[in-house]
Amino acid sequence: MDILIQAAQFILSLSLLIVLHEFGHFIPAKLFKTKVEKFYLFFDPYFSLFKKKIGDTEYGIGWLPLGGYVKIAGMVDESMDKEQLAQEPQPWEFRTKPAWQRLIIMVGGVTVNVILAILIYTGMMMYYGEEYLPIENIKNGLVVDENAQQLGLQTGDLVVEVDGKKIERFSAIPKEILLSENTITVLRDGRRVELPVDDGAKKELIAEQSTMVGLRFPYLVGEFTDTSVAEPAGLQVGDSIVSLNGKELRFFDQYVEAIPNYANQEITLGLYREGNFKEVSMTVPEHGKIGVRPGGRSILSYYDVETKKYGFLAAIPAGFNKSKTVLTDYIRQFRLIFNTETEAYKQVGGFITIGKQFDTQWNWQRFWGFTAFLSIMLAFLNILPIPALDGGHVVFVLWEMVTGRKPAEKVLEYAQLVGFVILLALIVLANGNDILGLF
Repeated sequence: MDILIQAAQFILSLSLLIVLHEFGHFIPAKLFKTKVEKFYLFFDPYFSLFKKKIGDTEYGIGWLPLGGYVKIAGMVDESMDKEQLAQEPQPWEFRTKPAWQRLIIMVGGVTVNVILAILIYTGMMMYYGEEYLPIENIKNGLVVDENAQQLGLQTGDLVVEVDGKKIERFSAIPKEILLSENTITVLRDGRRVELPVDDGAKKELIAEQSTMVGLRFPYLVGEFTDTSVAEPAGLQVGDSIVSLNGKELRFFDQYVEAIPNYANQEITLGLYREGNFKEVSMTVPEHGKIGVRPGGRSILSYYDVETKKYGFLAAIPAGFNKSKTVLTDYIRQFRLIFNTETEAYKQVGGFITIGKQFDTQWNWQRFWGFTAFLSIMLAFLNILPIPALDGGHVVFVLWEMVTGRKPAEKVLEYAQLVGFVILLALIVLANGNDILGLF
């Protein structure tokens, strides 16, 4: 059931983005009296699931969910309709329109994607506001996993700067560490320590899909495993553990680190239960775990989380700035993929990876947030100067506007073919990584 809910959210989000992107091409084409022969959600090789002709345009839904398209008369596109291009150019065709009109038609889809992201983020700022944990509200540092330790980070450190840029919010730390290029600055025991960035260590972070850092929290008993030795010894759900063998330990991560050192030995845990202090003793198994999971409260409940609300006028620039930040960060991540030392390209995902980003329960806040991100991502990818993408067509139109010479149709056809091969290779890489990840 969880997979079906994720899939439904993914299909709805993808359909919304595709239809609006193609409307971005469709509307200016119609305004400039250019004939649009087809408007399709998803691709329709050999057959379509639905189609209906209204006026000059056939509207339909294809069976291959790899995108969508509008087929504009007289344009070299993925249809490779050479028969039409061999005929005498007609006034309603794309190829007979002035270069500036063709440019507007081609950038229309990307423009709509950007506007859509801004509108979604603006709406989210107004409806949900922003909930975040400021760095200055983290008083006891962070929990650092084994992979992040390869970068020199230690539990108790607080990341305050990356490459000289101040970190404002806890949620930004993992992203900034991955995208760092020079130094990571932490507060350690009250002093600033600068750690050099190591691409080799980042390679492990990426390969292991490491969470890198987390928040520290007290040890409140949430549940027991089937093989727990703590439950038979007398520990109960809701107990607040505060000491180990008489030594005060404030955070759960301290117990995770310390208890395995007592394998095959007896330990005594000090705890509070209903306001009363008690002690419970048990023998730690050879594997070093006592079978207790923390719980009872959300981790963020231990911290002063701030919520920023926006009115209509304030939400508009906030939505614009959010879109700008997401785009900038995505471009930085894109650059990381081409850093061969990190091997980030091995983690590029396709439809399975994207689908997993949606919640297993229907969550509108997460749905709209990720849809806005996908809209920014599609805008950036589509404007890349790759033939077969909008950016490839834009390059040829700009060349014509600068030189005054239109590229030969054969050049456009071959470029379209090369671009299609490149896109196919990227799709195979991304979805191939997904399939390998299943095993």
